Amino acid sequence: MKTLKDFPYKQVLVLGLAKSGTAAAHLLLDSNIRVRVNDLKADESSEAVQALKQKGAEVFLGDHPLSALDGVDLMVKNPGIPYENPLVDEAVNRGIPVVTEVELTSHLHKGPLIGVTGSNGKTTTTTLIHKMIEADGKPVSVAGNIGSVSCEVARSTSDDETMVVELSSFQLLGTEDFRPDVAVWLNLYEAHLDYHHTLKNYHDAKARLIANQTSEDSLVFNADDGKIVSYLPNASAHQVPFSLHNKEKGAWTDEENIYYEEEAVMSREDIVLVGPQNLQNILAAVAAVKQVGVSNQAIYEVLTSFTGVEHRLEFVTESNGRLFYNDSKATNILATSYALRSFQQPVILLAGGLDRGNDFEGLLPYLSGVKGVVLFGETADKLAETANSAGIEQIEIVDTMQQAVDKAYAMSDAKDVILLSPACASWDQYSTFEQRGNMFTDAVHKLK
Repeated sequence: MKTLKDFPYKQVLVLGLAKSGTAAAHLLLDSNIRVRVNDLKADESSEAVQALKQKGAEVFLGDHPLSALDGVDLMVKNPGIPYENPLVDEAVNRGIPVVTEVELTSHLHKGPLIGVTGSNGKTTTTTLIHKMIEADGKPVSVAGNIGSVSCEVARSTSDDETMVVELSSFQLLGTEDFRPDVAVWLNLYEAHLDYHHTLKNYHDAKARLIANQTSEDSLVFNADDGKIVSYLPNASAHQVPFSLHNKEKGAWTDEENIYYEEEAVMSREDIVLVGPQNLQNILAAVAAVKQVGVSNQAIYEVLTSFTGVEHRLEFVTESNGRLFYNDSKATNILATSYALRSFQQPVILLAGGLDRGNDFEGLLPYLSGVKGVVLFGETADKLAETANSAGIEQIEIVDTMQQAVDKAYAMSDAKDVILLSPACASWDQYSTFEQRGNMFTDAVHKLK
């Protein structure tokens, strides 16, 4: 496995031992770099901690002593740890660079690197790109926010292998030299203000994706998103737009076909994925894979068979004429509005979750096809007010997902869509959106 060569740092503090921290610490130790590890909750006797100690890591557990920074010239932090953390704050005060493990990836991977970010659609687009390159018979790997730690994956990639990395704003904020050969910027909306504090901070974190690109690189961007377009004057990369509305250079569509430049790639009626947001994701993926020479045949093979990513407008089953969709990844208003626009049939909407202080007026224009709502979590009352404003007569508030599915089924008729699309994060009741989605699908399969 590859290790870091000519790495400019000699002693590194790894803050947070989750998957990314553990992978980064092992990489650094294998590269003969001195490593300290600090974690608030890790168990001293755990296999992960013991393995790092056996390799020579100095481990601090249970608190965040500022002395852990003494002699350190780089911090690699877990992306979810906020910059208000006392160790992170002190590192910044001392002038110690603070990065996430994604930064290490660029020191390892030598082949083409495609980085994908956006407020919505990252995982679907990353998956499409990966599958299209794979269908074309080219070596490819996938990593990042999609599930696999990128610096760990990069340790075993070949020099001719394309690496596709899904990148969150948390990860990108901790980059200095990270430079994708192809940057894919899907959209920009309000999100994660509890972490970034201001919308500008959040948008600027996303813009780190393109900060180090040169004229030799490509920037695939959403030409329909004015906030992204506002960053383009500072972009050095070759710009490749995608658009639902304009016949731009790059990837675009009319009522019949998907195009790249002037060439029709395939017919829209052959595409399996539903929804306008997925059409944007498809255009972005087509534009991205064209930068690495993928054929139309490979694109066609993927788009005629790919039915979606789990928890992202995922078709679950049909039961007594009702169609059940799991969109648990819809953790904000925009994602839920996209889901609602995906169906012509009447919808029973299941929604609610963590209260981040948002109101839900932004959903009002998309509730006209909703015949009933079943609500849960901290935002249930707020969403009930919005549903009432929309003139929805059937409004139920429940405590559990099984209750939600049972109530939704009772409201529904044959040919209705029963849609879990919460418009909120899951952390008030569930550890992850995946757990929430799994509870939904389990409840659906328990229906009698």
